[in-house]
Amino acid sequence: MALPLLEKNAFWTPTDLVDPGAEHHLVFSSRYGALYEADCLKILPCIQDGVVDTVFADPPFNLAKEYGSRVDDRRSEEDYIAWCRKWLDQCVRVLKPGGALFVYNLPKWNILLGAHLAEGGMTFRHWIAVNIKLSLPISGRLYPSHYGLLYFTKGKANTFCRIRTPIETCRHCGREIKDYGGHRGAMNPNGVTLTDVWNDITPVRHWKFKSRKRTLNQLSTKILERVVLMSTRECDLVLDPFGGSGTTYDVCERLGCHWIGMDLESCEVIIERLQDENLSPHKSEDFVDE
Repeated sequence: MALPLLEKNAFWTPTDLVDPGAEHHLVFSSRYGALYEADCLKILPCIQDGVVDTVFADPPFNLAKEYGSRVDDRRSEEDYIAWCRKWLDQCVRVLKPGGALFVYNLPKWNILLGAHLAEGGMTFRHWIAVNIKLSLPISGRLYPSHYGLLYFTKGKANTFCRIRTPIETCRHCGREIKDYGGHRGAMNPNGVTLTDVWNDITPVRHWKFKSRKRTLNQLSTKILERVVLMSTRECDLVLDPFGGSGTTYDVCERLGCHWIGMDLESCEVIIERLQDENLSPHKSEDFVDE
């Protein structure tokens, strides 16, 4: 079913961009967002072509974790990559020309997924290393301390906002760490340009940041804030096909962006998060250049 394109300034909700046949999977909606409880490969084909400004995808990493009875996290390597290619192709289809696509995964998988996107005509912009030490050292290998965040666009980027971060200081003496690549007197007072290595992301452990009903890992809102602020303008549309704990949708609600979300398992935790004003975002001192 072809859906009508919507004017940028017209009053609309994300459900207007999804085929009505998916309505029975809709479990939550707001002024900005729509949440579907279903397989992403069932909902993504229902979204109109070329309407999404930014996609952020944080799929299961195929590490044999227990997400629930509906999620298979024990696929063969070939099956996992084939599955990822299916939802990636749908994500590219729904992106606007110039839209941004971010994929958060292990380097092992992102090497292959990045190659697939490049072969499909997407434009590579960055491999962002998100430095989070969550695992133990592995015998015979370097200590794996970062996750890969692929950043591609569908041709030339429509939106790229420069983010600045405070100059890093020594936690012992409090003085600035002078590795910012320039003369101090010539530095922008709002901070240094964000690099493609993010060392300031901490694991989400404190209960004030997450639901007690979710025992699995959650992403810091700081990651999603950067993704959204970097690649969208107010009221743009963000798609996250793997809802998890609802971090993306929470950030979009706070920043005034439209969003479409989905998850294969129960969305109870996500809905709770969106309705619970006591859950806090992580502190961020990022500055966005206009």
